[in-house]
Amino acid sequence: MPLRLIRYALSSKHHEPRMFTTHDRMKSSYDVVIIGAGGHGLAAAYYLARDHGITNVAVLERGYIGGGNTGRNTTIIRSNYLTPEGVKFYDASVNLWKDLSAEFDLNLFYSTRGHYTLAHTDSAVRTMRWRAEVNKHYGVDSELVGPDHVKKACPQIDLSCAGHAPILGALYHAPGAIARHDAVAWGYGKGADMRGVEIHQQTEVQGLDIQGGKIVGVNTSRGYISTEKVLSAVAGFTPRVTEMAGFRTPIFVHPLQAMVSEPIKPWLDPILVSGSLHIYISQTARGELVMGASLDPYELHSTRSTLDFTESLSAHMLEMFPFLSHVKVVRQWSGMADMTPDFAPIMGKTPVEGLYLDAGWGTWGFKATPISGKTMAHTVAKDEPHPLITGFSLQRFADFALTGEKGAASVGH
Repeated sequence: MPLRLIRYALSSKHHEPRMFTTHDRMKSSYDVVIIGAGGHGLAAAYYLARDHGITNVAVLERGYIGGGNTGRNTTIIRSNYLTPEGVKFYDASVNLWKDLSAEFDLNLFYSTRGHYTLAHTDSAVRTMRWRAEVNKHYGVDSELVGPDHVKKACPQIDLSCAGHAPILGALYHAPGAIARHDAVAWGYGKGADMRGVEIHQQTEVQGLDIQGGKIVGVNTSRGYISTEKVLSAVAGFTPRVTEMAGFRTPIFVHPLQAMVSEPIKPWLDPILVSGSLHIYISQTARGELVMGASLDPYELHSTRSTLDFTESLSAHMLEMFPFLSHVKVVRQWSGMADMTPDFAPIMGKTPVEGLYLDAGWGTWGFKATPISGKTMAHTVAKDEPHPLITGFSLQRFADFALTGEKGAASVGH
């Protein structure tokens, strides 16, 4: 190694600062405590500091930053939803995604690919047409296309799907994109840290101190914290937090598995989703195929993965792409999907004063990361729901005013 390069590397003038500050101890009180240092929790902390000037914030994470569902998803970003609430919410998220790399000065590998939701039946075609019209009404770029459009975008696909589920059309969503999931957590975490937010890893919340129906503190594995506002953003661990708070939600937790192949020569530019075959697939910048399927059909609070999943998903992949038969699977994983009856999230205030909930994300939480952080920061700071999330309140289940998003949840059902 050249001497001048060694001198440069060892020079204190050119040191690279740490991504996050390590705090040896916690304060006795904070203005806001956020439970969960995934994308949603860190984004909320970032926007609380940036947009509302609230920096006396502690983000508590029992594991490590981005170690939950943020690091266990398939990185797809889209806004081609079915309900007015969903379309407007996720479209606002896509618009934020586009500028995040520049905002963080960090390459998130955000890549616009185009997103095809394949239709294999006449009823699926009707649903895709319905979604396209709702999307267009709210200014989202989506359209119903035929099999030829799919074949042109992906010449390698077998449109007959081995003859048992031929592709009749697709909902094409041009803004569909992918990004590097862990980099998103790092970017929001670094941005929040630079603004004075404290991130405490290896710190488990063990209880909520609620007096007179109001949050007054949090018990943790490292001691007690006084606070008047707590935001829970813990995905599949939400039932544990709400049990501490003494109320229930209609959330059920199911494992959601995915897997990745060895790197191969780039050939798949668009993102493909098939609800009938229970497949979604994209290819990373390094050449890996990132593949997912539907929820495991049972409630289980676990992140274990199974051979049955790999076998089933591989079989369906080969129906669409027979030439992949010799490609190796190198890794598989699982996350805990917190599902609601209407396939829409739960966001906003709870029956406990000062306790806010960001949950019920099921299979679509990653794509909502920027807008969930921004809207929940607004909600916590002003103690009133952001206009974009009024349709996602917990109260809707008591009022029988559900936000029916199942038709746009792809293979999450």
